[in-house]
Amino acid sequence: MALITLTSDIGRQDFLTGAVKGQLLQVNPEFKIVDISHELSPFNYPQAAYVCRNAIKNFPPKTFHIVLVNLFDKRPEHLLLIEHNDQYIGCADNGLITMILEETPQKMVALSLDPSEQKNTLYCSKIFAKAYQNILDGKTLEECGDPEVSIEVKNPLRPLLREKYMEGQIIFIDNFENVIINITKEEFEEQRRGRSFKIVFKRDEIIEKISESYADVHESEKLALFNSANYLEIAINKGNAAGLFGLEGYSEKVSVQTQYMQNRLLYQTVKIYFD
Repeated sequence: MALITLTSDIGRQDFLTGAVKGQLLQVNPEFKIVDISHELSPFNYPQAAYVCRNAIKNFPPKTFHIVLVNLFDKRPEHLLLIEHNDQYIGCADNGLITMILEETPQKMVALSLDPSEQKNTLYCSKIFAKAYQNILDGKTLEECGDPEVSIEVKNPLRPLLREKYMEGQIIFIDNFENVIINITKEEFEEQRRGRSFKIVFKRDEIIEKISESYADVHESEKLALFNSANYLEIAINKGNAAGLFGLEGYSEKVSVQTQYMQNRLLYQTVKIYFD
């Protein structure tokens, strides 16, 4: 039985999520479909990359993944089919794949689109489903599309590293309003080099230790820990850190150098100072 995951930014308010599943099942009624998320913020590449990266790596080998995120960032000429670390990923050629993988895909092909067809979400879903069915039927990746494809590349959002500090961006706010920063435990320890540290956000909020769990502090107290994906997380025990501190997810719009946008950076970044 083929396992297919679905990740999208289309929400659940209308028929579309269900209709996408219907398109997949029309190709193969035996597809087992697993939802990762359909609530990703539109146009938020760092958030989508974080969610997809840390979900995909937990699935069994030969799982098929469909990522319907920013499908129409530009007029699609083709779709991408990726084979990487024994996983198959179908997505738009919009740069997201290099952010998800944090490297160049090991194998990839372009899936051609019929010029006479309307390029909508349902049509793209069926293209991915047919390609995955072809692989199940014994075709190689190269037989499913054009391997001579040059893809759009977006670099993953990395923390800023300096000798005495590192600066990260808020890339995700979960259902409990815990705040996830684009700093992994490995990056933190490599930059720390055994030194003491202060995690600083919103100018005057400071955390000076890493907790093992939320219960390490009293109820309503703030804490920092590394979550199940090994990313730095700021939380409040039985509280909502994002709402209480006014923190918000990173946005590429802050690249516009206005005073207002620079002020927003205060609520989207976290610094760690080393002594």
